[in-house]
Amino acid sequence: MVVSVDLIRALRTQTGAGIMECKQALEQTQGDMDKAAESLRDKGFAKAAKRSDRETNQGVVQAYIHTGGRVGAIIELGCETDFVARTPEFQSLAHDIAMQVAAMAPAYLDESDKEEDDDRPAAQVCLLKQPFIKGNSNSVADIVQEMAAKVGENVRVVRFNRLALGE
Repeated sequence: MVVSVDLIRALRTQTGAGIMECKQALEQTQGDMDKAAESLRDKGFAKAAKRSDRETNQGVVQAYIHTGGRVGAIIELGCETDFVARTPEFQSLAHDIAMQVAAMAPAYLDESDKEEDDDRPAAQVCLLKQPFIKGNSNSVADIVQEMAAKVGENVRVVRFNRLALGE
């Protein structure tokens, strides 16, 4: 099947994948945009999993202060290169995760950090397990993984802290 340039361009805009990857995905799915995007997403997740052991020495520290100045959060979102750290998408993700921390008050980064005597559900107290506030269909970990797949680097939340008056 011959795929039009407009379809390739639209899929590339939607997913951030390379031109040839978009063309191949569209050819394999007979031009079905949704199936091609899902295929690219799956491939991206597989590639991201292979990179998960790489060091994340670059990134950003992002702060968020909620309206009224009574609650704030600061996070460190790490990646492999400063090139990725400076992209608007990466900066936006860091801001969104800082907002998540301020709004949802997680106590731990992940289940591995959770204290044994804490019987609260992981989705309530572990940042990476919480439903993402800007769309409950994915967890914070899923959103971070999507960014890693999109940029082709290891991306991870390194640490976070939340401050609130009276707590």
